[in-house]
Formats: sequence, structure tokens, C-alpha cells
Amino acid sequence: MKLIAFNLNGKPASISADDPQMPLLYALRDDLGLHGPRFGCGLGQCGACTVHVDGQAVRSCSVPVSAVAGRKIVTLEGLGTPGRPHPLQRAFIAEQAVQCGYCINGMIMQAAAFLQTTRNPTEEEIRAALAENLCRCGTHVRIVRAVKRAAETMARERRP
Repeated sequence: MKLIAFNLNGKPASISADDPQMPLLYALRDDLGLHGPRFGCGLGQCGACTVHVDGQAVRSCSVPVSAVAGRKIVTLEGLGTPGRPHPLQRAFIAEQAVQCGYCINGMIMQAAAFLQTTRNPTEEEIRAALAENLCRCGTHVRIVRAVKRAAETMARERRP
């Protein structure tokens, strides 16, 4: 049994792992009780499990928990709060960009990492940034609008 410590959503966290190669997704969901990251394909291809590791969007089903020792992890639960949701969370609600909701964790987490480096994205840039995240419900048009809305809100909030 190995103790693996990291920062989770701004707070110290640790898990005891029998298998240090266990996917981070399993630790987050099963050991730490978080439900933002979802199990989709288990191969890192759909994006439902996306979290941030040191600010980068990663597929938590493909990252061994041992690889995050000492690092900063942010999940959908840490992006915003019910009382103060992140601009992306507010925009997804305003644009009604959620149908079944299964892909939304990945869409929001991927978009959040994207918007950290691209402040005024075009529709084409947003589509390219989210191209690896799969949605079977077909809400892509609303998702793109939500990301654009969030980018505009974030630009306004950054102004002095």
C-alpha cells in the first residue's frame, strides 16, 4: 500500500493505493467521492474524465494515480461552487448546453484549460479545442456558444 498525496481542488488530499498504476479517475470517483469526472471509454478518447493537472487538461482514465503525487488536481467540483459558479458553468446553464450531461464535465474542463491560453477565441478555435471531446446528444452548437459566452464574460471580468 502506497500513500499518494496531492492537492485536490485547493486542499491537501491523499489516497492509499494498492496499485500505483490505478487510473486517477478511479481514485477521484471511488476513493474521494467526486462525480464530475465520468468514466466514458476508459481509453482517453472521449474526454468525459477530463481534469486539470497543474493547469493542463488531461484524461484521468489514462493517468496513473502515482503520476499526480505532489501535483495540483482540479475537477469540475473545484472549478466553481454552487454559490459562485465558474463563468463556463454559468454559460453552459444560460445556453442550455446540457442534454444528457454525460460529456459536460469533459467539455467544461477542456474549455477551461483552453480559455486560460486563448482569451478571445473564434468559433473555429473553440471547435478545434473541443474536437477530441465526444458528445452523442448533438449539443455542439450550444456548447460552442457557451464557451464563446464564457470567454466574453471572462474578458469583461479581467478588466480593471
